Amino acid sequence: MRIHFWGAAQTVTGSAHYIEANGKILLLDCGLFQGRRADTYRMNSEFRFPPNQVDAVVLSHAHIDHAGNLPNLVKLGFKGQIHAHAATTSLCELMLADSGRIQEYDVRFVNKRRAKAGEPPVEPLYTEADALTAMTHFTKESLDKTFEPLPGIRVKLVEAGHILGSCSMHIEVEEKGKTHKLWFSGDIGRNDLPIINDPVMPYDAETLIMECTYGDRQHESPDQAREDLAYKLNATLKRGGKVLIPAFAVGRTQELVYGIHRLMNSGDLPRVPVFVDSPLAVSVTDVFREHPECFDAEARAMVDDSAQRAALGFDMLTYIRSVEESKALNDRHEPMIIISASGMMENGRILHHLRNNIHDPKSTLLLVSWVAPHTLARRLQEGEKKVRIFGEPFDVAINVERVQGFSAHAGQDLLRDYALRLKPQLENVYLVHGEQRGADGLTEALTNWGLAGDKIHFPARGDTVEV
Repeated sequence: MRIHFWGAAQTVTGSAHYIEANGKILLLDCGLFQGRRADTYRMNSEFRFPPNQVDAVVLSHAHIDHAGNLPNLVKLGFKGQIHAHAATTSLCELMLADSGRIQEYDVRFVNKRRAKAGEPPVEPLYTEADALTAMTHFTKESLDKTFEPLPGIRVKLVEAGHILGSCSMHIEVEEKGKTHKLWFSGDIGRNDLPIINDPVMPYDAETLIMECTYGDRQHESPDQAREDLAYKLNATLKRGGKVLIPAFAVGRTQELVYGIHRLMNSGDLPRVPVFVDSPLAVSVTDVFREHPECFDAEARAMVDDSAQRAALGFDMLTYIRSVEESKALNDRHEPMIIISASGMMENGRILHHLRNNIHDPKSTLLLVSWVAPHTLARRLQEGEKKVRIFGEPFDVAINVERVQGFSAHAGQDLLRDYALRLKPQLENVYLVHGEQRGADGLTEALTNWGLAGDKIHFPARGDTVEV
């Protein structure tokens, strides 16, 4: 058996790892690389193996950096099945189509500029139609039930606790009369996060492929994050400003809605209008409601309590789909909270809200997620005082704040404990989905707790190991 590391190798985005066994190729995740625009098209167009040679895919969850390149894989010749949790399949139906629409829109905009410069047009990586075609390849799988995506390879999906439907994978490979057991973490969640269940720790595996995104640091506790959120929301609302929160449509938006609901119910936050302005996030929230089996006990109790109405809806909350409703928010000047996509602020309605409020020192742009280098969100986080929005320059007068601790990724202690759970039988651990400092921090933590350093690896894009 060979493992080929490709995406999210010594970087955080574009998860893609190949298992080659019994003359077949199984792909674990197929995500979009996100980063410097000059690199993204090239990186997302390259595959370790030609797509028509890949026999099956198993998907950990629906985030675009794990699932977003599937339409391109199918477009370029993949004919097999894509195995995923039922909730992940429902989310992908929305997110991949949205990704295709965004790429078509972006290419139209770029081609207008290229035409003026006398340059030939470019094509989108894939279209909405390509995304719909990719969905015909999905096969829904259940938690904790073994299936066989390819002959000699058995997979069981287990709860990863990251977003709705997120899974880790226990994989058994039979080849040449031997059985090797591998665990692929996907994105590891955190204990006691709102709405979804806690992650299941790994078991019974000799090889571990695991994320190390925050391998060098700890997060604030969820309770501390909620306190910080309440403090920063209250500070802005008391001075009469708007709070703009760029948030990913899957996971973070629903977590914020849930948290703000709780703060208003407890009296820790004034009852001001809250808007979720993202058609995708609205549709994703509908998917959340369809899968209460993924909720933890507290969220299920809120759903069942008629006095609380629902975990993801309350009387001060408005979900916005139409452009007209979105634009109407610009004419309202009372204190309010607007949650809008996208989290990196590279596209989406959040840019329009920022454009209309960037001059207002009473208002706040509140960053609640990790943001990639070279994105608008990262530039604002780093304190740039002049930015461009839709090509137009703006001075930054709006306050830019961060709330840390809302991350849906495990911090160093849980990552350490996760790997050490396999210590008695672990032969090798491969750290992926992280940058150098995350890998270095987790490596130090693991060696300090007795895991031999020669068992810990940080593979680069294109590296291959034989097990």
